[in-house]
Amino acid sequence: QVQVVEDGGNSVQAGGSLRLRCVVSGTFVRIDDIGWYRLGPGNEREMVAAISTRYGVEYGDSAEGRFTVSRESDRNTVRLLLQMNSLKPEDTGLYSCNAIVKMSTSTGTYWGQGSQVTVSP
Repeated sequence: QVQVVEDGGNSVQAGGSLRLRCVVSGTFVRIDDIGWYRLGPGNEREMVAAISTRYGVEYGDSAEGRFTVSRESDRNTVRLLLQMNSLKPEDTGLYSCNAIVKMSTSTGTYWGQGSQVTVSP
């Protein structure tokens, strides 16, 4: 059983900062890819920041230079942190964490419920 839980979302004014946290826990061998995705007002989903074994750290165009993603691991738990600075109204959306989880006999894709970020002008 794998669980993905996000927190840290809030309402802030433009120029402010937030720190999102994603915690993946359960029984697994490893997590190859993990990332943050934003669902915007028009229901479009875009990659914000991700860490993968193949490409390393990647940022979406809107996040480059303002956001920093980092990963921490210990036994049966992986945390993905997203430090967001200089927030803009267009950063508003539901931020969800996605993890590609390798288990003993299979690989699965898991999403959390998301954490809402609202940035006012």
